[in-house]
Amino acid sequence: MSGERQVDRDPVAYFLDDITYQGKTERTRTAYERVLRDFESYLDSRDLTFDDANHRDCMAYIHGLRGSVAESTVATYASYLHRFYDYMSQVGRFEDNPMSLVLEEIDESINTDPARRDISVPEMAAFVGTVAHPLDRAVLVTLLKTGMRAGELCNLDLRDLAVGAAPVELPSRPQIEARPDSIYVAAEPAEGTEYNGERRTASNKRQRATTVPVDDELARVLARWLAVRPDPRSSARPLFVSTSNEWGKRLTPDMVHHIVERHARDNGWYSEGGGPEENVTPHYFRHFFTTHLRDRTGDRGIVKYLRGDVAQDIIDTYTHDWGNRVRDVYESNIYKIL
Repeated sequence: MSGERQVDRDPVAYFLDDITYQGKTERTRTAYERVLRDFESYLDSRDLTFDDANHRDCMAYIHGLRGSVAESTVATYASYLHRFYDYMSQVGRFEDNPMSLVLEEIDESINTDPARRDISVPEMAAFVGTVAHPLDRAVLVTLLKTGMRAGELCNLDLRDLAVGAAPVELPSRPQIEARPDSIYVAAEPAEGTEYNGERRTASNKRQRATTVPVDDELARVLARWLAVRPDPRSSARPLFVSTSNEWGKRLTPDMVHHIVERHARDNGWYSEGGGPEENVTPHYFRHFFTTHLRDRTGDRGIVKYLRGDVAQDIIDTYTHDWGNRVRDVYESNIYKIL
């Protein structure tokens, strides 16, 4: 069966084949297949196809899951469907992604994080204080200060950073030319596709590009890292590259997980067989960022903007007012960990 016929006759199989080619594990493929086939059966019962489904059909399916599975599972199903539609629209099979709007409309009561280890800011500061390696320290502080995902951190290039104290010349990116001391997190990079001249190993999952302020602590840590950063293998000039066996290679999510896991294990925050409610992983830092910054600011809109998961109208509001409200609120409330 040709690729064109397969994508027309069975878009799920086409998608599953592609994520396998991209290096996804059999376990991940099985999880996607379970969710997508369940959604397909739901559409069949209503005489609909994937092409026919609009955001209301998707929302009805997601809503129907509540009460039968945990809220975290509801969020997982939604993210799988979003990834499927997003990829299939990128390859030209579907015209749009109805799940984009669904994710914006899903009630905030859906908690994608289970009950997690409660770590205070002083405890986190003490943890960061045990990390001396410039790369490891830069990775941890970037995750903690920005709330970005591991894959988004891996996709950062030098052009995405504007820090005046940097010991190297940083390329100019138009989006942040007038926004000093900031990091630009794009929405476009996707696993297996070329971006800024390099094929990527991770996807940025935020709905819109986001400009995140860089405070004095993060600026110092990044400056220290840039002073010793190996020459990158890629002409895209990645911000974070390996200092071990893959010298100069762009970090991958697996490398970031290894860095976090190693230090968390040394601190008693990670154990084999432990679940997300016990183990500290890169995603825990996103949870930490969200929880502590939201509690300090009382402004869910700004936190959602910084996380990159808000509707276009909120993005427009905060982007327009970035130099005032976002930076002021962020710098007045971001926790100190150094």
